[in-house]
Amino acid sequence: MSETRRRIRRRIDRDPGIHFRALTRGLELATGQVQYHLARLDDVTAERVNGRTHYYPPGYDAWERHTLAMLRRETARDVVVALYEGDQTRPDAVADRVGVARSTLEHHLDGLVAGDIVAKRREGNRVTLSLARPEETVALLGAVEPSLAERLTDRFERLIDSLLEEPRED
Repeated sequence: MSETRRRIRRRIDRDPGIHFRALTRGLELATGQVQYHLARLDDVTAERVNGRTHYYPPGYDAWERHTLAMLRRETARDVVVALYEGDQTRPDAVADRVGVARSTLEHHLDGLVAGDIVAKRREGNRVTLSLARPEETVALLGAVEPSLAERLTDRFERLIDSLLEEPRED
């Protein structure tokens, strides 16, 4: 195995669920070079989640892979943390705590609910949110260390959302 391939494999082992652009930036390698070596790493799993291709070492099941991919997004991760801390389970309260517009929260909830990470329950007009698998989800949080570029991208999205958000009438 070449040294470049070993570097790519070590990075995937260290950052399971890393997406392609973060992999190329973090290793300072050309896109084609990373594609070439990834194609030769037979035991690496690639999955596309929300428009990004994420890479995983062996040992992660489908739920864990999807959860890791979602937790690599700062806002989704913040929603999970807010729900784990458990003091707010209403969508409006979670949006306020995370500091995002309700529409942004709903966008992230779509992926979190579809991936069975968050449970969304309706009782009459009341909607509550909770973690579907709290212990397993929190265990995966430790494996996710977002890069500066990922954090800046997520914060830029939040800024745009706040500028486009309609003012609330209280």
